[in-house]
Amino acid sequence: MTHPVLARAERLVRVGDIVGAEAALVSLVETEGDQALVLALDDFPAKDLLAVLRDFDSARESVVNLLVSPEQFARAIVLERRYGDISHERLHGMINSVIFRAGADPGEFLAAIAELEGGSDVLADYLHERAENLEHFFHTGVFDFFSEGDDSFDELSDEERLDALSDENTGGPFLSHGEVSDHDWMELAWTLRYQQPEIFREVLLILRARARHEERQQAAADTPAPPAPPAFGDADEESAL
Repeated sequence: MTHPVLARAERLVRVGDIVGAEAALVSLVETEGDQALVLALDDFPAKDLLAVLRDFDSARESVVNLLVSPEQFARAIVLERRYGDISHERLHGMINSVIFRAGADPGEFLAAIAELEGGSDVLADYLHERAENLEHFFHTGVFDFFSEGDDSFDELSDEERLDALSDENTGGPFLSHGEVSDHDWMELAWTLRYQQPEIFREVLLILRARARHEERQQAAADTPAPPAPPAFGDADEESAL
């Protein structure tokens, strides 16, 4: 049976009162403790959980962000693409506030997201504006275009580099975790490459496919249209001369 608090929170989401829905969920913590909310969120619809998460991030914290489990968060975040937010600003805020919260294991959250259909696409959305940085990081191990990186992969093809990501004998990271601990895209990319290499590989391939698609679209847009055939009237006039 659905907990009364969840039923109330669902109704509030339906009428657009996200703040009220969040307050209802938090009240469960206040009366029954943290674990009660964690367990209850298993029965809370993912789309409603996403509605709450979208309204709160690191700039506007919620107990829900601090307690949601990797699996619960993953089920909600994969629905974000339905909002059609081209800027992905809300996506950035949600991911950063949840996976980098105190005591969390970002790799665990990223694995849970990628495990679901569409999860890797969501991570690609998060990194879309940083695609060039990600490629540079993939090739050199650093994010700064003007810094000297790891030259150990210089002789490898891209495919060999991708295969090497999951090879335990490739050595440690060129950058330490402390050097990229920004609780943002750099730390997420570093975590993918060195803790979840298969997911990093998949996200990188998605971003490359998107870049090729955008290039084809741009090329088509830049191609001048063929001249229109002469109108029948013009042809008749020419034949009469």
